[in-house]
Amino acid sequence: MLIRTGDTVEVTTGDDRGTRGKVLHVDRTAGKVLVEHVNRVYKHVRRSQQNPQGGRLSKEMPVQISNALLVCESCGVAARFGVRFLDDGAKERYCKKCGAGNGQIAPPKTQP
Repeated sequence: MLIRTGDTVEVTTGDDRGTRGKVLHVDRTAGKVLVEHVNRVYKHVRRSQQNPQGGRLSKEMPVQISNALLVCESCGVAARFGVRFLDDGAKERYCKKCGAGNGQIAPPKTQP
């Protein structure tokens, strides 16, 4: 998975289609991402000492990672991303539309 916490993504399907937001959490085992201000639901909360009034709490729920496209920093378009190796052996993400690099995934390998 090329999406990481802190990246900007655009939702491609559902009620929040076309919405851009920051990734708050990535669940790799379930294949889901938690995006800021996307897929909001109401959780009904009973009165307690932490929440003395009770009521409805609005919170974000995870979205399938296949329904979110990473937004390129250089061209500003939601596009697919690939992985390529640099000359020093480091791995980086790159935009398949404009070809610009978008951060390293792995550091260069050192030869013993």
